[in-house]
Amino acid sequence: MSDPKIVRTLIETVAMRIIAAADELTALDQAIGDGDHGVNMKRGFEAVLADLDAIAALPLPQALNKVGMTLVMKVGGASGPLYGTLFMQLGKSLPEGANRPALAKALGEAIAAVKARGKSDTGQKTMLDVLAPVHAALGEGRDAAALARIADEAAAATVPMKAIRGRASFLGDRSIGHMDPGARSSAIIVRAVAETAGA
Repeated sequence: MSDPKIVRTLIETVAMRIIAAADELTALDQAIGDGDHGVNMKRGFEAVLADLDAIAALPLPQALNKVGMTLVMKVGGASGPLYGTLFMQLGKSLPEGANRPALAKALGEAIAAVKARGKSDTGQKTMLDVLAPVHAALGEGRDAAALARIADEAAAATVPMKAIRGRASFLGDRSIGHMDPGARSSAIIVRAVAETAGA
């Protein structure tokens, strides 16, 4: 997937979907966090769009790394380092012309890097609760539509969970009943990739 047109479409679609969801992500974060997730993610992906010509000219692994570096620099809060780590590790782990097993392996390594960076794990009401089941489904050979659906369902499954990590963990039981904003933004990204690349 080193065709510049495909790389451009993929990154542009992810960025536009996140920017369009900024208000939704802000509302989710206002309930259990600082209320800045939507604004921060929007700012980061607007910076990605501003540099889209240069990013899309790169092979996919390098393009992903560049996206990650941009998010680290432009997105505030915890989201910048975590999403930056996700994209940069994907870029580092993904070979050019990657097939599905290579993509699954790269996503697994990216998830491990996010876990290490955030000192978190699945079951703690974070973006990992979306990324982990998507990774498992990818390894099982599920199709793009299934990956998108699994991501959405996994984000919804964070609603009854109690937050263990992140700002929401300070609320304790009051974090129960709200979708995790990081899980939702991860689901938006997964659906954008699945629908664009037919993962």
